[in-house]
Amino acid sequence: MTAESASQNKDDVKRERSTIEFPYMDLDDAVEVAKAIHRTTGSTPCQHDQLAAALNLSMNSSGYRVRISTARLFGLIESDRGASAVKLTELGQMTADTAREREGKAKAFLNVPLFKKIYELNRGKQLPPPAALEREMAGLGVAEKQKERARQVFQRSAEVAGFFELDKSRLIMPTGVGDAPPPPAADAKSDEDESNGSGGGGGKPPDIDPIIRGLLVRLPKSGAVWPEAERKLWLQLLEGSFKLIYKDAGVKLPPPPPPFPPPPV
Repeated sequence: MTAESASQNKDDVKRERSTIEFPYMDLDDAVEVAKAIHRTTGSTPCQHDQLAAALNLSMNSSGYRVRISTARLFGLIESDRGASAVKLTELGQMTADTAREREGKAKAFLNVPLFKKIYELNRGKQLPPPAALEREMAGLGVAEKQKERARQVFQRSAEVAGFFELDKSRLIMPTGVGDAPPPPAADAKSDEDESNGSGGGGGKPPDIDPIIRGLLVRLPKSGAVWPEAERKLWLQLLEGSFKLIYKDAGVKLPPPPPPFPPPPV
């Protein structure tokens, strides 16, 4: 190999760029930006100098620029190129709201193209070990020199978003996140039975806990392919949810036997 070709190869490696987007900081850092905007200006645009001060950073620092880029990639903020201010998106407002933060984080995680691809490829399956996961990311378009960092940010963000809540080695959508299916419409006969108190269940059925509802939403349609290993995992998650939600009945002792009658005199 000539010196000229060696130099050319070195330049090619140096110029290598990822062809799929991912952040350099994790979801926690993006949520911190969204909450800082919410505290400072609410739903109205926030000037960069205001936001930098709220984050205790210099507006011209690389740390501030990377945080802005990270929050934008997660879909939490928006601004025109070169604009002097940023504002929260609807998703950003959701993550800044303590009542909706859990759902907002899960949706923000899937907003990142690389993370969504990895989730789709490994949903419900055991994640490959770090080296294999990095190779998978490289196959999706992550530059060789960036694959380790991409994996680390991915795993930290998945944990923050709740995708490891049920199993530390699998990507599983957090329970209770997402829209629940509407209840089935009752026909006229069902309405009449309920009003007469003659329904089979004796009236209105109880509300389903969000954890159970989240698992039911993820049941495949009838006739769909559902591997046995994934079925067993689903049943294990259901059993674990029952233990979390319901209390076990105390052990009831049988009543004592009646006393023997006194012997006849």
